Amino acid sequence: MKSMVWAPEEKDQKVNQYLERVNHAPYEMIAAMLMALFCLFTAVILIGNF
Repeated sequence: MKSMVWAPEEKDQKVNQYLERVNHAPYEMIAAMLMALFCLFTAVILIGNF
C-alpha cells in the first residue's frame, strides 16, 4: 500500500484559482431578483388601487 502523504502538483494552483472564480453564490443575481420582485409587488399594489 502506498503512503497517504499528499504533495502539491503544478496544476493544483490553477485548479484552485478556477474553483475560487467559478464556485461562489450569485449574490448579484439574488439581489436583482429581490429588487425586481419588490418593484413588481409595489407596481401591483399601486395599480390595484385605481
